[in-house]
Amino acid sequence: MQLRNPELHLGCALALRFLALVSWDIPGARALDNGLARTPTMGWLHWERFMCNLDCQEEPDSCISEKLFMEMAELMVSEGWKDAGYEYLCIDDCWMAPQRDSEGRLQADPQRFPHGIRQLANYVHSKGLKLGIYADVGNKTCAGFPGSFGYYDIDAQTFADWGVDLLKFDGCYCDSLENLADGNVSFQRFSHKGKNFEAMVAEPKNQSSEF
Repeated sequence: MQLRNPELHLGCALALRFLALVSWDIPGARALDNGLARTPTMGWLHWERFMCNLDCQEEPDSCISEKLFMEMAELMVSEGWKDAGYEYLCIDDCWMAPQRDSEGRLQADPQRFPHGIRQLANYVHSKGLKLGIYADVGNKTCAGFPGSFGYYDIDAQTFADWGVDLLKFDGCYCDSLENLADGNVSFQRFSHKGKNFEAMVAEPKNQSSEF
């Protein structure tokens, strides 16, 4: 794939250099004994450079879309980041449609991700990379999209069906650390049912970090 916008190429390259390590630390947290996350998770997360840019009409080269992530996957390989150990391409907040589908499942915005997350995951995997995605333990994500509260098992199944490899589980609009822990346990429990993926967990805003 040829990058059509040299400014985007530079911005993406700078973003890669800026965000060298994707990791979140929860005091007292323990890893599952499933062979995952034995070393720090390294990759690229879109938020630091592109945040929640939804305007693909005015800014098609920098909005949160499948095009952006496909181009970033190309860059991670062509510029040597994959060979250096940066294997995760991570979607942060603002990828979702404003509502769940008729069966209660999260869905990608159909305008910005017209081929869906499953096909994007297949593309990322074809480059030898892994795909990360974002969800929130509360009723809404930090940007106001549908949260996973009350849908933990459904969302875990959805991400597994899509072939997602890593989950960033945020803590906005969450009442307590207990809710955060409940959601994390649900995703951990699901990892024993056939699809292992890593979970990076953030604590709720305005909550103590002590369990």
